[in-house]
Parts: sequence; C-alpha cells; structure tokens
Amino acid sequence: MRCSLLFGGLLLAAPIASSIAVAEGRTLQVTGAFVPVAGANDHPTGSVTGTLNEKRNMVTYRITWRGLSGAVVAAHFHGPADPGQDAGVLAPIQGPYTSPLSGAVVLTPEQVKELRAGRVYVNLHTAARPDGEARAQLQVH
Repeated sequence: MRCSLLFGGLLLAAPIASSIAVAEGRTLQVTGAFVPVAGANDHPTGSVTGTLNEKRNMVTYRITWRGLSGAVVAAHFHGPADPGQDAGVLAPIQGPYTSPLSGAVVLTPEQVKELRAGRVYVNLHTAARPDGEARAQLQVH
C-alpha cells in the first residue's frame, strides 16, 4: 500500500510541476553582435546576450562593447526594422553606460513579436555619433 501511495503521489506531482513551468513562461536566448552603423569610421566590437521571458514579456540583457569613438551617452532598443534599416526607439536602456551593462526591460506583446521576428536592434549612441555608432540586430533562439 505504501508503494501505491508513493507512486500515486509522484503521478500527481508531475502535472503540477508542468503547470508551474507553463505559468512561468518559456525563457528564450537573445543574442546580437555589434557592427558599425553606416558611415561610422570606428570598428566597434561587442555583443548583446540575454533572455526573453515570454510570460512576462521581459528581456534581461548584458551588453558589452569597445572600440567606439568615445563614451556611450545613450542606448536604446529600436524597431521594428530589418537589418540595415532604421527605426524609432522601442525602449530606453538605463545607464550608467559602462561596459558591461546589465538590466531588464518589459516590452509590449507587439514588441515581443517583432523581437522574435528579428526586427529589433540595440543602438549605442556617442557624442560623435548622436544618431548611433554601433548596432546589434537581435535574434531569439
């Protein structure tokens, strides 16, 4: 009798655990590599790594860079835009702007849809290039 109760308890625990995982939402990887924007003379390097929590529409990120003309004075998520196209700001990235920079941002469901489609990028702005000096188009895996 003890074995059947224990066995029954394990059967009941499995559906509960999977329900909790569904309630928390899937977590997906977000990545991107920086390239210079058109006309920039510098050769920036760096990347964006992070996760997308689909349930909360939250992107956590870690951004690294070097090789810019100067200090980063602003950073944003931009979109929707395909690689090489420009778009407006979707969400600001809070400073202080030192590499590495970590944080989180909550997007709207429509913005998450664009992120999943590869149509969101991170733009780093400097005093020399106030419209943006380095860009990382994001991909969700």
